[in-house]
Amino acid sequence: MKFLDKPFAINLAVLPPLLLLLLLVSLAFKSAGAQAQQTPAAPPLPQQQRATPTPTPPPDEVAAPAADDDELELVETNLVNVLFNAVDKNRRFITTLRQEDLQIFENNESQTISLFQRETDLPLSLAILIDTSNSQKNTLPDEKDAAHLFIDSVIRPGKDKAAIISFTGDATIEQDLTDDRASLHRAIDAVEIAESATKGQELVYEQEEKENERTGATNRGLSGSTAIWDAIWATATDLLSPTPARTRRAVILLSDGADRDSRLKKEAAIEAVVGSNAVVYSIGIGDADFDEGALKKISERTGGHAFFPADEAELNLAFTQIQQELRTQYLVSYSPTNKARDNTFRAIRIDIVNSQVRQQKLKLSYRNGYFARPPAVAPPVKRERTPKARLNRPRRPPKKKR
Repeated sequence: MKFLDKPFAINLAVLPPLLLLLLLVSLAFKSAGAQAQQTPAAPPLPQQQRATPTPTPPPDEVAAPAADDDELELVETNLVNVLFNAVDKNRRFITTLRQEDLQIFENNESQTISLFQRETDLPLSLAILIDTSNSQKNTLPDEKDAAHLFIDSVIRPGKDKAAIISFTGDATIEQDLTDDRASLHRAIDAVEIAESATKGQELVYEQEEKENERTGATNRGLSGSTAIWDAIWATATDLLSPTPARTRRAVILLSDGADRDSRLKKEAAIEAVVGSNAVVYSIGIGDADFDEGALKKISERTGGHAFFPADEAELNLAFTQIQQELRTQYLVSYSPTNKARDNTFRAIRIDIVNSQVRQQKLKLSYRNGYFARPPAVAPPVKRERTPKARLNRPRRPPKKKR
């Protein structure tokens, strides 16, 4: 049959309807088979492996990527965090307060509480600051014994850190912040009373100080002198400030409070502690009379307490109470209505508004305010220091012109 040698053509009009239908179906199957040869079909997935389409959620329900914990520490927020303790008239710690029992104020303006919780497990960053002037000669052995007990009962390896700092005219690091109890014990054992300066050394020091007032330079402190406020300032700004944000910072000061040689005033030391979100616990101890008022002021203004033990048993008790306060705290946070970061001091007040709780006459301990600092360009850099390194000594403030 010759028609196969010619182009295949059919006059559809002359075909019967049923035959026409069969022809069209045959052509359709032939076309589908040709396409299948050009693009092989993927083998079907087993039933349990077949993908199920995931419906796209509405725009307001799309989940954000999970944030890393380290990144969260770097996020700048406007929350003000205040840690506080509550004790009754018998000095027992109260741990049952609720958010609705309290109201917080900033510069006497009521603030809305964003977060309220008990904080019993925050990591600790502690600096034990030991006065080694001659006024501590007889009491230093008891101070060291109590410090040993405190380290063993408070520091949790892998979580908490402490530093041992001795001071007279300078603040000297006996041991930098560490969680190694053995290193801390060795550092406490190494603390010794500083030798008093000779008359000749005193004269040279006085001449250097006069020259520094003119040039703005600095020099080392005088051995055997007592510069308490300078040591607290250096500890807060140089040692505790670079520690992680989510840590409880505290200075434990062992001294008679009789400052004679600091370049800075007590107010500057308080400002440095508050600016570092730290607290001072003072233990008034020494061979002579001590300045109770000064020790109470620097402690209470930063949210801590001052203790004045009469013997070794009371000294150990003071360390025990400090431990309890550090472990039995509340955290209250709020976003201030005044959003300005203008370096001004903002006074904080916490009132008990529940009438039934108020009848218990509880005493709340917390820092009395904060400085509204602009956001830091970069977090402070933590430096590793070798034993006997000295913390930065503050410059003497310029004299006010009359």
